[in-house]
This record gives sequence, structure tokens and C-alpha cells, in this order.
Amino acid sequence: MSAQTPQLWDAEAAGFDDEPDHGLGDPSTRDAWRELLLGVLPPAPARVADLGCGTGTLSLLLTEEGYAVDGVDFSPEMVRRATAKVPAASFRVGDASAPALEPAAYDVVLSRHVLWALPDPVAAFGRWVELLRPGGRVVLVEGSWSTGAGLTAEGCEEIVRTRFADVTVTPLPEPVYWGKPITDERYLLLAR
Repeated sequence: MSAQTPQLWDAEAAGFDDEPDHGLGDPSTRDAWRELLLGVLPPAPARVADLGCGTGTLSLLLTEEGYAVDGVDFSPEMVRRATAKVPAASFRVGDASAPALEPAAYDVVLSRHVLWALPDPVAAFGRWVELLRPGGRVVLVEGSWSTGAGLTAEGCEEIVRTRFADVTVTPLPEPVYWGKPITDERYLLLAR
């Protein structure tokens, strides 16, 4: 985790959206993510906390569908880009592991490729759950990458089951999500 700093991600911000799964610039990739997320989210205008929002690409996708989105990222440059990209959402610089958002105010906590990088994923997840209204859900997109970094689906599910009984893991091996074929483990976890 020591390499995960705001300065590192500030430096990455300019080229972050160049990756097909980050910027969703390819229409087929964008459509695949839209369909995937709309299949697990409650209907709009549900309120979504996008934790570790990066440049706001998923926030944009959701606001276009009528969701109310608040994003948090610890990189000021990522937040600046998200704010410019998605004027319909609200973004703030902050720690995704302890987001300064209103407790019990969200229908969904959404996070993509963030939980694995936090110093204490179990404690962070517990704080995320506190953001949910009764009946709320958590949507995590995570992976265990060929680089050795990440969080296996089994490990992620173990964390989530400390707070939820209804947990579904959907493997995401299809190249359309990533803009290329992959050989590592990537998945969406839904908890409600």
C-alpha cells in the first residue's frame, strides 16, 4: 500500500482514461459496463457513493442514467478531472477507506479496484456499510491481477460476508469489459 499515494495518482490522472476500462471511450465497452451496472443497481434516482472514483467515468455513466452520485478520491487531480467530466455529480477529495459522507444516506456503495489497495480492507468495508440506508447494497469490482496485486474473489467475499449474507460474485473474464483479453481474475461482487 505504501506506493498508493495521492501524488502517484495525481501523476497518473492525465493518462488514466486512456485504458479502455477506465475511460470507457469505446462504445461497446461503455455499453457493457452500463448493462452490467444497471443489472445490479436499484432503479434511478437511487443515491450512489462512488468510492475511489478516479476521473469519474462510472459516475458519468450513472448520472446519465438518472442516478445521484457523490464521488470520493484521495487524488486532487482525479477529483478535478471528475468534476470537469461530470458536473451533475458531487466530488470531494478524501480517503475512500473512511469517506466523509453522510451515514445511512446512500442506496449503493460502488467501488472499482479500490478495496484491495486499502491498508485495512475489513475496517474500510465496515465504514462503507455505515453509509447505506436500510436495504442498501454494495457493488464492488475487484480482481487478482497477474502482477500479484489485488484481491481474489474468495478473499473479497470473505470480507463482505462479515456484514452481508446475500452475496453474489460474477466473474468478468470477457474482453469487452477490459478492451483486451485477460488471464487474471476479475469480478463484480454484489452484496445486499
